[in-house]
Amino acid sequence: MQVILLERVAKLGQMGDVVDVKPGFARNFLLPQGKAKTASEANIAAFEDQKAQLEARNLETKKEAEALAEKLDGQQFIVIRSASDAGALYGSVTPRDAADAATADGFTIDKKQVALIAPIKALGLRETAPGSRSRHQAERCPLG
Repeated sequence: MQVILLERVAKLGQMGDVVDVKPGFARNFLLPQGKAKTASEANIAAFEDQKAQLEARNLETKKEAEALAEKLDGQQFIVIRSASDAGALYGSVTPRDAADAATADGFTIDKKQVALIAPIKALGLRETAPGSRSRHQAERCPLG
């Protein structure tokens, strides 16, 4: 199924690209989230008309992400969890926990904006990079 991307989608393409994806991916993710439209002649023409608005929205999102990155640069957040004597956590620290810790310190950040490679399952300091949908990331913020 061919779709036209309305914003950058990781590992798929940039805004305005016409890409071929599996129908389920388009039907269950791209189309409901407003990230793409089916690549019909009418939708391509409508995209060309809306391109300036979409680029302005992406530029605004980029500025917001850069401002957030500047505020979070070098910040440290402490997440308290119970752990065993060996240092293994009972449970784990997820992006939601990291976002909650940042929110408790006065920052406005959503769990979707926190990029963890894997959940944290042991004691210690970890670094995470808050990112946004538009591929902009801050420097790493220690999370302990």
